[in-house]
Amino acid sequence: MTTETKVPDIVIVTGMSGAGRSTAAKSLEDLDWFVVDNLPPGLLATMADLGGRVKDAVPRIAVVVDVRSRAFTEDLHSSIAELEARGVHPRVVFLEASDADLVRRFESVRRPHPLQGDGRLVDGIARERELVREVRAEADLVIDTSGLNVHELRAKIIGYFGTDTGESRLRATVVSFGYKYGLPVDADLVVDCRFLPNPHWVPELRPKTGRDVAVRDYVLGQRGAKEFLEAYTDVLRLLADGYEREGKHYVTLAVGCTGGKHRSVAMAEQIAARLRDEGLDVQVAHRDLGRE
Repeated sequence: MTTETKVPDIVIVTGMSGAGRSTAAKSLEDLDWFVVDNLPPGLLATMADLGGRVKDAVPRIAVVVDVRSRAFTEDLHSSIAELEARGVHPRVVFLEASDADLVRRFESVRRPHPLQGDGRLVDGIARERELVREVRAEADLVIDTSGLNVHELRAKIIGYFGTDTGESRLRATVVSFGYKYGLPVDADLVVDCRFLPNPHWVPELRPKTGRDVAVRDYVLGQRGAKEFLEAYTDVLRLLADGYEREGKHYVTLAVGCTGGKHRSVAMAEQIAARLRDEGLDVQVAHRDLGRE
């Protein structure tokens, strides 16, 4: 007699040591995911088989995988391919953080980096970045935890997975940012709003933000603004359809201007509204608002 199985929803949590994998795992556990920490990649298929047995079926499994698993990249790639061949489509969540944040976190707990060996802490971080580079490039979702505390990271995880049903509908995050503070490292797409006049040079608008009606109307009233929104929405519609066909679950769209206060904020809100009209689940974050 053949044992009947159900296909569980699987999320693989990986990324840089010190970037918050444990916090992400605990957050998923609180959302009723069955969480397995530090599972060797070669056991992913076995875990999926065990979780899919009807009698004790586990519908949602989160697996934390890190560089303590030797042959990390090769084993993870082959294990994901094996799952795909069985009809299981795991999602990979990669947690990222800046070198400065990682150093600060390791020093605060007075622990060495797992790849540090006899070298410096920064040497271990550099080795790990090289080791996980390919996995990061292919991840479904990259979360930059730089500057985040545990509560803020938990809120991000809940935002992505709190209402997660395992369906393939694309979920989008639109992030405004200021170029003078650097590009968001977790962005899939970046668009530049600096082609529009800057409200910063309008005295009555300078203290306001892109959330204020006066700034929004000023930005949208500029030549090319509405045409840009129409054209870019058409592009995003095509991309969203393609992402869904390819099984991509998350996309992060970054919208930039000089300081991340006026143009990018207003445009990010407008783009998010249009994506919601397309039926997408959309979150909006203004990374640099209030930073000046």
